Amino acid sequence: MIITTEETQHAPMIEALLDTAFGPERHTKTAYRLREGVDPIPELCLVALDHDEHGNETLEGTIRYWPVVIGNGTPALLLGPIAVSERWQGGGLGSKLIRMTLNKAAMAGHRIVLLVGDAPYYARFGFSRQLTLGLQLPGPVDLDRFLGLELVPGAMDGVTGMVGRGPVSDRAAEVPLPSPTDRRAESRIWLARPA
Repeated sequence: MIITTEETQHAPMIEALLDTAFGPERHTKTAYRLREGVDPIPELCLVALDHDEHGNETLEGTIRYWPVVIGNGTPALLLGPIAVSERWQGGGLGSKLIRMTLNKAAMAGHRIVLLVGDAPYYARFGFSRQLTLGLQLPGPVDLDRFLGLELVPGAMDGVTGMVGRGPVSDRAAEVPLPSPTDRRAESRIWLARPA
């Protein structure tokens, strides 16, 4: 298996995996409203690729990040969605995708990451509900699942307010992603197939 930067041709496979993982109604959730018309952050959007018995490329995992703004302009990242194929669930692929991208985000100078997800799962990466107590989302959400992480200690000190969308793009569907030959923007990790 290879973990690499998402490219345009992966979009249909990503949508199919997300539909399988979360259902088509996922588009009605508050986190999706924050993503509408906004370009994801290409260098943080990774895919895990493998091949089936016929040699066809298969998508085994995906993770994406989106820019958001808190209150009067504090920038942050919105992690998600992340999904792993049924074949790889429980094998650590999701954790690997999260750790890789959080490291990339920190190295790129990002300071705050937000998400809506399962608190016991994301606590192992340092996410906490405590960090989002002063924040609001623009729609219904189970607040116990609204979590934050400081990539820089103290980055959320005094940060309060509504979480809003990041810069809106006129052509959000045409996100320029790195070419396969751009090795500077690529991360590769080889994983053994699960037994």
